[in-house]
Amino acid sequence: MPLAPQEPTDLEVPLHLLLFIDNRPSLKENIQQIRHYLDILQRDCPFKLQVITVGDQPYLAELFKVVATPTLVKIHPEPRQTLAGSDLVAQLQKSWEKWQQQSIAYQAENHSQDALSHATSIAGIDALGYSSQMIRLSDEVFLLKQEQEKLQEQLRFKEQVLSMLAHDLRSPLTAASLALETIELAHQSNHTHQSYPIPPLVEQLLRQARNQFKVMDRMIGDILIAARGSSAELQIAPNRLQIGSLCQGVVRQMYEQLQRKSQELVTDIPQLLPDVYADEEWITQVLVNLLENAIKYTPHGGKIEVCVLHRTSQKIQVSIMDNGPGIPQETRDRIFEDHFRLQRDHGKEGYGIGLSLCQRVIRAHYGHIWVDCPSTGGSCFHFTIPVYC
Repeated sequence: MPLAPQEPTDLEVPLHLLLFIDNRPSLKENIQQIRHYLDILQRDCPFKLQVITVGDQPYLAELFKVVATPTLVKIHPEPRQTLAGSDLVAQLQKSWEKWQQQSIAYQAENHSQDALSHATSIAGIDALGYSSQMIRLSDEVFLLKQEQEKLQEQLRFKEQVLSMLAHDLRSPLTAASLALETIELAHQSNHTHQSYPIPPLVEQLLRQARNQFKVMDRMIGDILIAARGSSAELQIAPNRLQIGSLCQGVVRQMYEQLQRKSQELVTDIPQLLPDVYADEEWITQVLVNLLENAIKYTPHGGKIEVCVLHRTSQKIQVSIMDNGPGIPQETRDRIFEDHFRLQRDHGKEGYGIGLSLCQRVIRAHYGHIWVDCPSTGGSCFHFTIPVYC
């Protein structure tokens, strides 16, 4: 993995800036204005500028705690300072004079003859050790690459086998599901003009069969996700999306599951929500996963809440709360790990990848996902996604 940017050692250009951007078309003009203004400033006060696309290097966005784009970070000289938002140029105008003064002060402090001599001697001492260490590391890297190629080949074979298995399972499952629908339609047609309804037992068996087909289909989907592994890149195709309508649609899908446990579902979804910039299929999967977990752990007759909040000008927050057993304090930081399961869940269905997948999807949208457990009990899962600008 590439290393994070290091503080500059060039005493002639001590000012070092990082500009975090993303590829949203709506930000293109704003970013061009910022870069144009930086070009003007550089004529009077030279500085180093590194432009980072958060989609290409998300670990750097996490390292510098970037929560919105565009963001400009002054990483040298200390102290570090971060500017973010649509009015970034205006913020930079206010901060620039102070940054110049810090740069000049740093140059004056480090341009003494003693400082330069000390830096030169240290560099000479380190050069030999650095060279020998590099030779040793090169040999180790070569061996590690060979081992990596073998492991990657094994992983590719495993993915192929699991993908074929999932495909082979899905084909008869689809056929059986269609056959069930045909039987149900035929049964309804035969009794359309009759005075007596469909027998309760038949209706119950048909409903159970439909639900079990849905469970099997989700399990096959889990197998495919597990086959790809956590390192596989998610194919995200974000578009303008009405998050309120999407949440309402997912809630309607869960109606039967809620009924089976006599659970109450309360929604707080404002009508005047801004659109978000997200992949509809993947965000639907996140909502389904979180709601299914809430239904699973909420007792019969319990209560589940779904809330959507316009948190900031650039983020929408979705929260799903239940009154189940909650998450132990010591495991709250681990529940989003691959295949991690609580001790109490080892006998339950699932592969322990639902929350891990949710985290990967939300991070791919440059959002954040976390869990709170109120003192009154239960769990509250939150995630954020960007507003469409």
